[in-house]
Amino acid sequence: MKKKKNRSSFLRKFILVSFLISCLAGVLLCLQFYKNIFNPNIVLSDKNNKFIYIKSDDSFNDVINKLSEINLININSFKWVAEKKKYIQNIKSGKYLINNEMSNNDLINLLRSGNQTPVKLTFNNTRTINDFVSKITSSLEIDSLSLLNAIYNKNFLENNNLTYDNVACIFIPNTYEFYWDVSCEDFLNRMLKEYDKFWNSERVKKSKSIKLTFIEVSTLASIVQMEQNIKYDERPMIAGLYLNRLKKNMKLESDPTLIFALKDFTLKRVLNKDKKVISPFNTYKYKGLPPGPICLPSSNSIDAVLNFEKHNYIFMCAKEDLSGYHNFATTYKKHLKNARRYQKMLSKKKIFR
Repeated sequence: MKKKKNRSSFLRKFILVSFLISCLAGVLLCLQFYKNIFNPNIVLSDKNNKFIYIKSDDSFNDVINKLSEINLININSFKWVAEKKKYIQNIKSGKYLINNEMSNNDLINLLRSGNQTPVKLTFNNTRTINDFVSKITSSLEIDSLSLLNAIYNKNFLENNNLTYDNVACIFIPNTYEFYWDVSCEDFLNRMLKEYDKFWNSERVKKSKSIKLTFIEVSTLASIVQMEQNIKYDERPMIAGLYLNRLKKNMKLESDPTLIFALKDFTLKRVLNKDKKVISPFNTYKYKGLPPGPICLPSSNSIDAVLNFEKHNYIFMCAKEDLSGYHNFATTYKKHLKNARRYQKMLSKKKIFR
C-alpha cells in the first residue's frame, strides 16, 4: 500500500516537473520567436539612416547581401521571418530607407509593401538629350541606352507629333519626384503630363498671339537661353529681337545655333568659316527657326519668349565690358561698331576660338 502511494506521488511529481519544463520550454521558444520578429536586427555603425536599392531582377539572396552590407545582424532570423511573411516570393524593387535598429518585422513589412522613398530629380542647364539622359539615369534604375531608345522610338515620336530634332521640348527643367525603379515608358508618360500641365491656358493664349507653336516657342526659348545664360532680365529683350527678325523674314544669325551645329561646345568665338557648315541648325545659312531646340529651355526662357519686350532692335552683340549684357542696334552700321569693340576685346584677351 505504501509502495503504491510512493509511486503515485512520484508520478505526480514527474508530471508536474514535465509540465513545468514544457511550459518553460514554451516560454523560451516564444521569447525566441519574439526576439526573431521584434528585436532590432539592423544596427547601423554611424546610426544614420541608409538606403538600399533593390533591382527589378534581384533575388532574395541579393536582398540579404545588400542588407548585410549595411549590417544585418542575424541573417537566419531574417530568413525565418521573411519565409513566414511570404516575402521571398514577393520581392519588390525600389529605393528603401532603412532605419537604425529596425526589427525583422518592420524590415519585412517595409520591403514587402513596396513603400519606397521617391527620388528627387532636378535637371537644368542641360544642352543635349544625351546630357539629359546621363543626368536622369545616374539616379534611377533604368540605364541610359534604354531611355535613349525609348525617347527616339519611332512610335513614341509619331504618337506625340514629335521628331528626332524637337523631342527635347517635352522635358521642362524642374525638380520632379520619381520612384527609383520607374520604367522608361512611365518616365516618358510622366514627362508628357508635366509638359501638358506646363502649357496652361495663359501660355497657350500667348503662344497663339505670337503665332508660334509650343515647339517653336521652346526652340526660340532655347536660343534666347544660350544667348543669355547669366542676366535673365535681358531675355525678354533678346526674345523680342529674334521675333522682329522672324517677322522681317531675316536669318536669325545666332552664334549658339552655329555652335550647336558644329557640336563643339568649347567654342567662345565664331569665325566666318564656321558659318558655312551645312546643318539645319545653322541660322547664318538658313532662314527661320531651326528644327528643334539647341538646349532644354527653362520655364524662365520660355516665358521670356511669351512675354517678350517690344522694340525695334534687330541686331545685338555682347558688351565689351564683359558684364554679361548686350549692345542692341536697329541698323547694321551701328551693329558693326558694337561688334568691332567686342572683337577687339576678344583679341586683346587672346580669345581666338
